[in-house]
Amino acid sequence: MNIKKIGLTALAGSLVATSAFAGSLSVSGGASFEVQHVNGGAANSGKAFSMGNSVTFSGAGELDNGLNVTVSFELDQGAADGDAGVFDSHGLTIGNDMFGTLTFQGHGGAAAVTAIQDTTGAIWDNSFSATTAPLSASSNNMIGYSNSNLMDGLTVSLSHVPHGTGEYESSNDWALKYTGIEGLTLGFGAGEDNATKGSQADLTVIYGSYAYGPITVAYQQTEYDSENASTTADQDFVAYSISYMLSDELSVSYHVADLSTPNSSADQDQEVNGVKAAYTMGGMTLSGKMINADNIGFSSNATADQSMWELGASFAF
Repeated sequence: MNIKKIGLTALAGSLVATSAFAGSLSVSGGASFEVQHVNGGAANSGKAFSMGNSVTFSGAGELDNGLNVTVSFELDQGAADGDAGVFDSHGLTIGNDMFGTLTFQGHGGAAAVTAIQDTTGAIWDNSFSATTAPLSASSNNMIGYSNSNLMDGLTVSLSHVPHGTGEYESSNDWALKYTGIEGLTLGFGAGEDNATKGSQADLTVIYGSYAYGPITVAYQQTEYDSENASTTADQDFVAYSISYMLSDELSVSYHVADLSTPNSSADQDQEVNGVKAAYTMGGMTLSGKMINADNIGFSSNATADQSMWELGASFAF
């Protein structure tokens, strides 16, 4: 018996089988930096500089059966969690025009309702301690699905966060988005946040925007109903914005977001408003914003009011 020949044949077979799963990845990144200054609050953090630091590896291809497969891995210093290891956001999508798109998100995914957290152009910022709009459950290793071919202009999205990912119970979301009329976008979503026993919650979101020439107006309302008996557990979120394209390069916008606790007799609405602007020229984008926040954390204390300004630059090449 020719043992050497058998071994080489087995090795060749394994290489052929493995090559079917191999693919090439492209690398993308960017260059950006910003300076930000925060006034008010207990910390009064002052001025800070930062620089973009993420790199994304991605690949895509079409299988013999007609399915399109896309994979993406992001390296982002300081952003990776324990499950993700050295990676931040990473996920896999499989689908085509007829089937729709199935997504498995290892990290950085958003449930169908969370993905429409604020369609008015969020003005929340990581340097603020402001509470953001209420969210449905999201976790590592979650599954999502979307299909935009069931009816012209309609996109259907579904998501499932399994019980085994730290959730007390599994959570399911669904959302609809309609763009069948020129300039108009309408949407509705309903979901769950079952992460904690005794605090399971249902969410509903309704939103819309309309663009007419250089002007776009947007509105969103979110209702969060929790089983938690705390008077601050239920929350209502309302946001609206108006943006104006002064030219193909320059845009400005004004935003307002209000978060309230309707069951609290001492309710102090958290109000955030601000102006954003962006100028793009030859692959370079200059941006700036000025934001004010009142009653952060639903508190009337003097330290609950904050303001900030930010200037940034990003480069595409």
